[in-house]
This record gives sequence, C-alpha cells and structure tokens, in this order.
Amino acid sequence: MGNLYRFGSYLLDRRKRALSQDGSPIALTPKAFDVLLFLVQNPNRLITKEELFKAVWADSFVEEGNLTQNIFLLRKALAQNSEDSGLILTIPRKGYQFAADVAEQLESTDKDAIRTPAFRISAVSATHTPVEGTRRNRDESPQTAFLKVSELAKVEQAPSKPDSRFRLAFVVSTIAVILIVAGYISWRRFRAASRPRSEKIMLAVLPFQNLTGDPKQEYLADGLTEETIAQLGRLRPEQLGVIARTSVMGYKHGDQRLDQIGRDLSVQYVLENSLRGSGDHLRVTVQLLQVKDQSHLWAQDYDYRPRDILSLEDDVAKSVAREIQIRLTAQQQIDLTRVHPVNPGAFEAYMEGRFFFDRDNNGDLNRAASYYEQAIKLDSSYAVAWVGLSRALFRQADRGSVPLVEGRRRARETVQQALALDPNLAEAHASIGQIKREADWDWTGANASLQRALELDPGNSAVLSLAAGLAISLGRIEEAVELIRRAIALDPLNAALRGGLAESCFTIGRLEEAEVHFKKALELNPSLAPNHEGLGLVYLAQGRAQDALAEIEREQMGMWRLQGQAVAYYALGRKKESDTALSELIAKYQSQNAFLIAEVYSFQKEPDQAFKWLDRAYVQHDTGVAETKASTLLKNLRGDPRYTAFLKKLRLPL
Repeated sequence: MGNLYRFGSYLLDRRKRALSQDGSPIALTPKAFDVLLFLVQNPNRLITKEELFKAVWADSFVEEGNLTQNIFLLRKALAQNSEDSGLILTIPRKGYQFAADVAEQLESTDKDAIRTPAFRISAVSATHTPVEGTRRNRDESPQTAFLKVSELAKVEQAPSKPDSRFRLAFVVSTIAVILIVAGYISWRRFRAASRPRSEKIMLAVLPFQNLTGDPKQEYLADGLTEETIAQLGRLRPEQLGVIARTSVMGYKHGDQRLDQIGRDLSVQYVLENSLRGSGDHLRVTVQLLQVKDQSHLWAQDYDYRPRDILSLEDDVAKSVAREIQIRLTAQQQIDLTRVHPVNPGAFEAYMEGRFFFDRDNNGDLNRAASYYEQAIKLDSSYAVAWVGLSRALFRQADRGSVPLVEGRRRARETVQQALALDPNLAEAHASIGQIKREADWDWTGANASLQRALELDPGNSAVLSLAAGLAISLGRIEEAVELIRRAIALDPLNAALRGGLAESCFTIGRLEEAEVHFKKALELNPSLAPNHEGLGLVYLAQGRAQDALAEIEREQMGMWRLQGQAVAYYALGRKKESDTALSELIAKYQSQNAFLIAEVYSFQKEPDQAFKWLDRAYVQHDTGVAETKASTLLKNLRGDPRYTAFLKKLRLPL
C-alpha cells in the first residue's frame, strides 16, 4: 500500500497524516483524516457507514453523528480551495462514495513535500444527544450544535446509555415535531439564499431505516415515515412542499445517490432518518441534507425514556418557536406544544394496521381491518384508527371481499365516528368525501367534504387526487388535470396518479399527452391496472388497433383485459372474438362490474344493451358509474335521450 494518494489537485500523505492542495496544507482533525484516508483508498464505490465505523472507530461505541460531522468537515475543507465540492457523494441511508480518480505512489519526492501546518484542530463534537429527556446545552440552536469550536474535544466521547424501558407509543408525535425543527431550519437557511420567496421549497423525508435488529419493527419505521410526512406537509404547504409516502418508499432498500434522488423527486432537501434500539431505549437519528452540494445542514440524535418523552416534545416545540423565526398561526403554536396521549397498545395496533393496508391485497386488507379494530377496542377515542378502519372496509367492499352494502354501511359509520371525535381531521373528511362520491353519488356532499379536507391539508397528494376524481365525475376535466398535476408535484413517482392524469388527458382528446403519461405510469409500475388497457385505448383512438390489442393483452387484471379485448377485437372487425371476450366478462364480473359491460356494448353500437347494463350498474351502486360523464367508451350514447335521463337520475350536471 502506498503512502501518497493524488486526486485532482490534492495530495494525501498517509505516513505524515497530512493533506495539501498544490503544496498548501489543509488542516484536518485526526478522525476526519482517517475518514478521508479510507475514502481515498476505496474510490468510486459505495462505502457503507458500517465500513467507515469499523475502519475509523474500530469497536468503539460512537454516535452516527460523529461520522456525519467528519464528512461535513471534509467537505468544507475540500471546498475551501476548490470550485468542485462534490468529491464526497452521499448515498442516503447507506453511506458515501468518493467520486474521484485516485493515483497511488509509494514515497514522496521533493515536489510532493507538504508544509506541516503550525497547528492541528482537535476532534469535533458530532451531535447533541438528549439524555434524561432533555437536550444538552439548551441555550444553543440546532444550527450551532455542530459548529462550536469550544466543543471540539468531545467527538470521541460516547454518551451514557439510559437504562429505562421505552414505550413506542409516544414516538410518532415526538418524531414529527423533531422533523418540524429540521424542515423549518432548512426553510430558515433557504430564505437567506437568492431563491425568490415565491418559490416553494421541496423536501423529501426518506423512509426511516430500521436498525433495531428486529424485522418485526418494520411497521414502526414505515409508520413514522408516513406520520412525519403528514405532519410536515400540513404546516406551511404554500412555502414547504413535502413529497408523499408513495414516492419516497421506493428508496427504502435502494442505494441511489443523493443527487439522483433530488432529480427524481425535484427536491432541494432531504431528511434521512433511522431507528436504533438496544433493549432499554430507542434512539432516533435525524439528518437534514442539502441536495445541491450534498452537505449536512443539521443532525441530531435523540434517546427516549417513557417519563421524559412529553417534556422532550415541549422542549423541541419551544426551540421551534425560537429558531424558525417565521410567523405561525396561533393554532399551529398550540399544536406544536400540545400533548397527544395515545394508549401504547392502540398505537402499535394502528401502526400494524396501516402497514398491512399499504400492502393492498385482500389478505392484507383483512389483517389491516383486524388491527384497526384492535386499536379501537384499546382506545375508542383514537380518531385516526376509526379512519383507518373505514378505509379498509370501503376497499374490501369495493373488491368483493365483504358484502358490498354492509361494508359500505360500516365504512360510513366508522368515518363519521372519527369526525365526531376530531372534526378537524383531514383524513376523515377526505374519506367521507370518497364514500359520498363513489357510493352515494352525493356530489354536493362530496364536494363539501373534500373542500374541507383541502382546507385542512392542502399539501396532501391523496386529498388532491380524490378532489380530482370528483371533478372528473362532474365533467370538469381541465380542473381535474390541474389537481392531479399538483398531486404529482408532491408524489412524482406515484404510478396511479400518472395513470389518472393520462385518463384525464385522454378524456379531453389530448392523445399524445395521454400516451406519454400512460407510458410513464407503466414505467413506474408495470403491473398497475388498468394502465395497459388505458394505453391500448389511446392507441385505438390513434387508429393503431393492432398495437392496441397487443398492449391490452398485457393487462394483468382480468376484468380490464377482457373489456379491452372485446373493444379491440371489435375495432379490428373480429366480431366473434369480441363477443367471446364480452361473454367471459359478463360471466365473471356481472355481479359488481356492470358498468364495464355497458361500456363495451356502447362501443359495439348496441345502445339498448348498453342502457340495460347501465341500469344494472345503477342498482349495484357500481363505483364505475361515477365515471359516466368522463367515459370515452360511452360517447356513442351521448346523443340518446336515455343518456340525458341517466345523468338526471344521477343528479349530474348535463
């Protein structure tokens, strides 16, 4: 192994433990030098945090913040004398990559001589860890927590481990407030820059990394991710946009570079988070990263003890009010200091329910509903658990895993109970709005509920999507397009939103746009129904019937594939095959999907059969009926008086 390493205009001397640029020395702390040496010896590959801990700190117990701070110091040192500060790339949740070609040589020559600096800075404190439920040095702001020169000697001191058991039930609200600090510290930094104040700051909260060693705690990590996104997204959505859960969860097990994540999600800042547990406490590490230069702006470790959690939340809330220096409403100030007690068992059951609901298949929906019911039994005042149960029941009813009428009735009752417990719960207003639109066809009521949800949580992409669905039902397609675009800005990797945008563009005849968005949706999720059929119908409208059939046959969900085949075969003049596909569609799906059958008959120019099946869809309360005005397959019926009568029966505008 050589003693000298050259990269760019820099020279690192392993034997003398010195770094220089063009012969000028650059001062580094001992540990920062060790970190740089390991990076230089392993260029152009992912170096995990675990590798760096093992190489630099051996078996010592060290805060993750120590590594973060030394990376911060190295970036600062390398950027001081170079226009290119991107030598050390962050791979969020994984580690780092040294992005430089390194030349190695055994010994130095005279021209390699490095002038030894007159002093060397001692090690730097990496982070402040609150023990006994409070933050050390309470008079300091989080921004200065990394940068105090007077604390340089503390880097290799490990905090004492608390010995009390912790309760997971208190974590969510506390972590959300901690992340509020990080989000608004970033905002405070951003406004000092040259960015126009009118430009919204975009932030991504990466999935919490479960480092507890217990795979069963994965539900907690995912739940914390979703709750943190929700809490931050509600604060100042006109200034701070927070990327939705669907888009960030794709990075849960990935090793994408920070700059790539920034491009994928169109964000300027990223929050990286992890959970650790050692049997007697839970440690949460939060780091705020700036994408453009991959710098760490703020980081903190927190330890939790049951008796101190609520006082810690108060301390953090007070620091927010002191540090962010922006105008919050009186209600926001109250919310930031309010205690939200939750029964520990109910909290854990709710988190388990949300974990299985998000996996989204019938077996998991059953488990989700069971966990939500368990949470309610343990704490009947837990409003969000009532919302979760309502959503699970409504989806089960829609998919036929529970009786339709009974499932919808229970879904309606449970969400109304949530609203009785918390009239300002945006998720509850959104859920009742969905039920009123899709099941009750109560357009006025749905509009009132969804508008209230948007008032309470305008930065929620799911609420925006539901509002777009209502606009589609009412025939306001341009409005729907705008709402979906806003949702996509907050959830850019959501295939369902891309498909919804494609369908809306298709409805108003923007075929090229529809094709682009369907293809993007399929790129994001090739198996998501009914995007293959949707793209096939676009091809059909473009006069590409053979391409349409080939695309439709890739559709994985049977009812959509059969409907698309019946339409495509008819367009190709293959009436017998079209009728065969339609007969199979009727045999398998007539009990709950009469609307799809009506669309096929309309396309085949058989209006009597089409209206017969539309009436059946009305009786079934088929959710597809809400799409009547937007359906391109029903366009052959629009000049028929029976079509106008059907819209009047639905109380839809003509």
